[in-house]
Amino acid sequence: MVVEQTTSVLCGGLVFPEGPRWRDDRLWFSDIRGGAVLTVTPDGTVERRVEVSHPSGLGWLPDGRLLVVGMEDRVLWRVEHDGTLVVHADLTDLARSACNDMVVDVEGNAYLGGYDLPIGHSVSDPDQGKLILVRPDGSAEIIARQLRFPNGMVITPDATTLILAESGGRRLVAFDRRDDATLGEPRTWAELSYPPDGICLDADHGVWVANPIGDGAARVIEGGEITDRVTTGSPTLAVALGGPARTTLHLATATSPRFEEAQANPAGRIDVVEVAIPAAGWP
Repeated sequence: MVVEQTTSVLCGGLVFPEGPRWRDDRLWFSDIRGGAVLTVTPDGTVERRVEVSHPSGLGWLPDGRLLVVGMEDRVLWRVEHDGTLVVHADLTDLARSACNDMVVDVEGNAYLGGYDLPIGHSVSDPDQGKLILVRPDGSAEIIARQLRFPNGMVITPDATTLILAESGGRRLVAFDRRDDATLGEPRTWAELSYPPDGICLDADHGVWVANPIGDGAARVIEGGEITDRVTTGSPTLAVALGGPARTTLHLATATSPRFEEAQANPAGRIDVVEVAIPAAGWP
């Protein structure tokens, strides 16, 4: 039996929220077309933290410095402790069109999606995407190719597996992680009925998967069985587990999965709902 729940609104007035991450007792997220990284506390207090053009995936180095994907600039930015924004890695030679979502492991290795075709163009084309590894020193290399629009990512608590939302393939794929942080060959983890966007992992190996063409998210276990659904009433772009017990599911929504349509009607939100199983792994 699938557990069904609905959400409540934590904050609104956003354009295109993405990349939610729980850290320091608050949710961090990018508003891609709002041009900033923001935080929101459990009581709904919103703060603009970093002004940056088209921010996307977020993560942190071991010393606490924030990493921000510059989607259209194809740069991985680093925010220094004094707030200065500097280039951590220039990715223009590795992704010809754009960069997107990201997960950063405990050692500071950043995995992010890169595209050679314009976003939204032939997302199921196997030449559409690749995974890029940026090491803590800023060196970068392509570690997986022929991906159909790579999107959200998680790393399991034992650090042995990376799970990726392959939007154009309507599936989650898993990679074995090697000791040098590179990846093995992809294998199908779960087939889906919709293009997955942002994802997060719980302690029972379930993956919450945002539905950008629907109105919520589903919890999926390996093999594709859906155990839970959450309804937001709006296209849902990304999810993150957080809160004091790490059981608050945060859902980033927009009025449309298309940038221009969402920007014309900036009514994006962060919704929340309590779930049974806490977060695990990274992010």
